[in-house]
Amino acid sequence: MIFRVGVRSALDLAKSFMRAPLRLVIAVLIAITISTIVQTASLRLLPYPKAVPAEQLDILVIHGKLVDGSGKKPRTADVGIRGDRIVFVGDARKQNLTAARVIDATGLIVAPGFIDPHTHTLSDLSDAKRKSNEAYLMQGVTTVVTGNDGGSVINIGETLQKWDQQGIGTNAILLAGFGTIRTRVLGPTDAQPTGPQLEEMKALVTRAMDEGAFGLSTGLYYAPQSYSKTDEVIELAKVAALRGGIYDTHMRSESAGLLEAIAETIRIGREAKIPVHISHIKALGPEVWNRSDQAIKLIKQARAEGIEASACQYPYTASGTSLQASLVPRWAEVGGRRELLKRIDDPEIRPRLIKEMEENLKGRGGAESLLIADSPNREFVGKRLNLIAQQMNKTPVEAALELIKVGTSGAISFNMNEKDVRRFMKEKFVTTCSDGSTGHPRKYGTFTRKLREYVYTQKLVSLPFAVRNSSALTAEIFRIPERGLIREGYFADVIVFDPQTVSDRATYEQPELLAKGMRYVIVNGRVAVENGTYTGVFAGRALRKKKSS
Repeated sequence: MIFRVGVRSALDLAKSFMRAPLRLVIAVLIAITISTIVQTASLRLLPYPKAVPAEQLDILVIHGKLVDGSGKKPRTADVGIRGDRIVFVGDARKQNLTAARVIDATGLIVAPGFIDPHTHTLSDLSDAKRKSNEAYLMQGVTTVVTGNDGGSVINIGETLQKWDQQGIGTNAILLAGFGTIRTRVLGPTDAQPTGPQLEEMKALVTRAMDEGAFGLSTGLYYAPQSYSKTDEVIELAKVAALRGGIYDTHMRSESAGLLEAIAETIRIGREAKIPVHISHIKALGPEVWNRSDQAIKLIKQARAEGIEASACQYPYTASGTSLQASLVPRWAEVGGRRELLKRIDDPEIRPRLIKEMEENLKGRGGAESLLIADSPNREFVGKRLNLIAQQMNKTPVEAALELIKVGTSGAISFNMNEKDVRRFMKEKFVTTCSDGSTGHPRKYGTFTRKLREYVYTQKLVSLPFAVRNSSALTAEIFRIPERGLIREGYFADVIVFDPQTVSDRATYEQPELLAKGMRYVIVNGRVAVENGTYTGVFAGRALRKKKSS
């Protein structure tokens, strides 16, 4: 019973004290003090309400082997979800927890949803028929970054709002595209910006960041971005840096100029004071095979200097881009497609164009190394350039020009060395990314291929390492808050996969086969994949960069 004394009782007690002997008064006061202390202590010892009442859990994943994204060893633990958050990680039985839905993950791996820092899902997410992003969900990817290679949208805010309104299958992040911004201000030319034009571009970067972009992306390999000088890029990167953004780049070169391109990226990071992330790092073409060691050394030196330098990689030895970008020299693209077509047919320019394209083809490993993945002329899809040339009775470069004249053709280049792929993959600063594009299996298989081939089969990297480099590390690099870890308070992006069956199914011959082995994929607390099948929900969100204070 809690000790209470009313005002009248207190007065009566005081009067009786005045009539009582001094010893009795002291004894009563001591008794009252002791009683109060005991009763207060007893109140403190009463059990507090449980932090996670059993009836409030929506989903409880039990008996799984937890790989939490931190890089720590797997452990057996249950994961409780309420709303869109993880609210419990531990032993649910000991806490006597129950939930509206229980998922038994016995024999399965429980991990944070994967985060892909380089995708080409901008058009997919904006399309009513493709907004589910199923190709990524089935790999366990719950968040994608898009707008890479400098190709994004001017109106970042409008696109994010559209995704919110229509619904999307995965979470999605947008980058501000340098190519989009430069083309808006300067057009498809090789002109250098004037002072006012540079200020206009900086204003567009500011606007993009304020509307929620997570950083600036460049594709300095591609026209018209390739015509820019490093100083121009640095000035725009500074704007993104002031707002807590990242610089993500497809460098000027991944082949003969690989090391110089890395040095340029590091310079941008140093002078703009911005984290730099090299997209799909590789040593492209026989002339730079085995230079991965030198590339890694450059990045490690930069990191030792305090520059936040990182990279991402897909686990394939074939790259993918357009046939035009693969072979046509950048000078021939000045002014855009119309001017390129004129140069192709100009008898004075064509010999020089063919000669330089032959050199580029050689650098990619020859005509037999190029596979046409997509083309307006469906007859050539799935064929190598050398066979197409024979069919046309032309040289490989002349055949390529004919394809380019018809329209945009996607090309897959088998021009990487497995040793370089393995070296990059083992580095702690290299995350997993797909660079997913039409016709290349990486769009459908990257993350599950890495698990099956390099974790379970070759044992090149451990499971905790692979999971961290596909989730928490990416979130850390891109500054994505409260995602990438299985941790109480984090958003409930959770995957449950079978270590025995998880794998890619997509091949170069059949590039759009969905991955297998993902039993459950939970996005923001909602089950998007159940028993290996997409449920049809659009649980993803358009994520916005929070403004720096």
